[in-house]
Amino acid sequence: MNIYKDLIRPALFLGDPEAVHRLAMTLLRILGPMLNGTGPMLAPLSVPPDPRLERTVFGVKFPHPVGLAAGFDKNAEALLAWQLLGFGFVEAGTVTARAQPGNPKPRIFRIPEYEALINRLGFNNDGADAVAARLQKLRQSGRWPAIPLGINLGKSKLTPLEEATSDYLLSFQRLYHFGDYFVLNVSSPNTPGLRTLQSKAALDELIDAIQRHNPAKRPLLVKIAPDLEWGAIEQILELVTSHQCAGIIATNTTLDHTSIPANRREQGGLSGRPLRPRSTEIVRFVAKHSSIPVIAVGGIHDVDSALEKFDAGAALVQLYTGFIYEGPGLIRQICSALLAG
Repeated sequence: MNIYKDLIRPALFLGDPEAVHRLAMTLLRILGPMLNGTGPMLAPLSVPPDPRLERTVFGVKFPHPVGLAAGFDKNAEALLAWQLLGFGFVEAGTVTARAQPGNPKPRIFRIPEYEALINRLGFNNDGADAVAARLQKLRQSGRWPAIPLGINLGKSKLTPLEEATSDYLLSFQRLYHFGDYFVLNVSSPNTPGLRTLQSKAALDELIDAIQRHNPAKRPLLVKIAPDLEWGAIEQILELVTSHQCAGIIATNTTLDHTSIPANRREQGGLSGRPLRPRSTEIVRFVAKHSSIPVIAVGGIHDVDSALEKFDAGAALVQLYTGFIYEGPGLIRQICSALLAG
């Protein structure tokens, strides 16, 4: 019996997706500090340290290459819990300069028969100042997580596109001393106009400004959409290379919903199993056309789909929808397969 899939998940799926997520985050926020240091209690979930799993990517040492994608712990509330569940790193956010409520509810929709989700959350988060204060308090407590922390940055909805650079820069500066790496999220489909920041001129301006305010050369990555044409991806690769960015995250959610029935479609970004082929295509393309490291996310729901991403050239992988459907045991399964391979 799989305790998560046979017992826990059916109970969780009885509730509204966002309400269940909020409950889960509350429990993880409380239990993380309480269980910190009680490794034997969570031994079935943890990934035993093994030098064969360690990765050093863009100068950051990862205990193993399976992390939690941005969007789950938007406000960096449960950082101590993720290492206890077995993750090798966590990416908090998306964080914006201003606190914002996001889009109207309902805004998360499960599609269990496809192991998929559609969300139109819209970067709901506490804002950069509140997240920075939370991280400072955690650091002062002496309980900073042992795994790397990435911080995903987005544009505030109320900020005009022509002021996007200063908006990202404010968040970057507020959170600068807490992240092991930073991600420019210019690819969410749920903030009006955001994806136009993937254009050559806009992205060039944004990356240039961030890097000019990056004295310690914190690793800076760009998260791209799966709906881009190959020529647009090539332009992005040229920019991230010329600006000495650390990597690409491929990919965000997709606006292409043709892989699911019409009666299951909702406005928003589709993630999960249907995203797997396109995400892998883009990982392979990026790896073939550049030497920049790739973090792969999208459609990783079992060992085979994870290994597919590594075979395509990914240096690291991240889970989100697959974690919701498969549970934390998936992390250990992937790591065991890497050791066996």
